[in-house]
Amino acid sequence: MSIKVQSLSKHYGTQKSVDNISFSAERGRIIGFLGPNGAGKSTTMKMLAGYLQPTSGIAELCGLDVQRQPLEVKRIMGYLPEQTPLYADMYVKEFLLFVANTYGLKHPELKVEETIKAVGLDVEQFKKIAMLSKGYKQRVGLAQAIIHDPKVLILDEPTSGLDPNQLSEIRTLIRTLGKDKTVILSTHIMQEVEAVCDEVIIINKGRIVANATIEVLKAEHKTNSLEDIFRKLTS
Repeated sequence: MSIKVQSLSKHYGTQKSVDNISFSAERGRIIGFLGPNGAGKSTTMKMLAGYLQPTSGIAELCGLDVQRQPLEVKRIMGYLPEQTPLYADMYVKEFLLFVANTYGLKHPELKVEETIKAVGLDVEQFKKIAMLSKGYKQRVGLAQAIIHDPKVLILDEPTSGLDPNQLSEIRTLIRTLGKDKTVILSTHIMQEVEAVCDEVIIINKGRIVANATIEVLKAEHKTNSLEDIFRKLTS
């Protein structure tokens, strides 16, 4: 399994932000992590990425323990947080070259060019990041997450702030990436899951309330509406 989570929890005092969740994901699958605001989606993504220590439980990426082998995990993982941290005073190409060199990539200039083309940043590559729209900043964030060709991609609200054209392009890119990587995509948008994902995990109040393919969920609940299923399981 590319992603394996066992009894993962994160507590803040008596508040259980994530409460004893377990799931797994295979290579070549895109998993939609769906839930209302405050359900524990971003907290789970941060624990999977190694940026937040769990209260209990284990998270593994490609057999590597996220807490015990953090450097090894970061080499095989790409992470796009909900609030993308970028160096606003750097130029797009300059920033991505910095990221490529941080990973010690061979032929970093070529890798930067390939990644810029992949995420559609060609016309913006010589601008300062501070001058970009929110949608293009999101593309820069996605570029830094994929530049080292990670095996596992963790995306937290990856299409936030994109206009309809950008939305379609980024969803297409995510589907392409999902052919040979494991992608887990956190969102609260039902249409996003149906457009991009192979499977869906629904989380509510820190607990997983569904984990299946969209087709199986619709069959189980006797409806063609993922929105109806979501409302039923999170109300």
